[in-house]
Amino acid sequence: MYMTPTPIEAALKCRCPRCGKGALFTGRGTLHCVEHCSACGLALARNDSGDGPAVFMIFILGFLLVPLALVFDAFVSPPLWVHAVLWTVVALGLCFFVLQPIKAYVVALQFKHRADTWEN
Repeated sequence: MYMTPTPIEAALKCRCPRCGKGALFTGRGTLHCVEHCSACGLALARNDSGDGPAVFMIFILGFLLVPLALVFDAFVSPPLWVHAVLWTVVALGLCFFVLQPIKAYVVALQFKHRADTWEN
């Protein structure tokens, strides 16, 4: 029997949703799941998170970045090109670091609520 991690724990560590030990992705910065967990053998490649992680990321980052951009404009009033460069870099940087844990969270939630449909 495995000590199943919470979906948040599995997502923050990008680990297997069943055992919490094996890596979920093939490498840092990739969104491809490994075929099987190296620790417990859970078949991870067959999961389908679809566009859910990207949509969640758009909502979360939009909710955070739009108010920041408005406050920045109210206090600093920079030229438009500064906004374009600054918020493009910030948004792309956050996307790079946030998308993998969000996808790991969606995979962990799928495992938690439909564990009987996953095969070894």
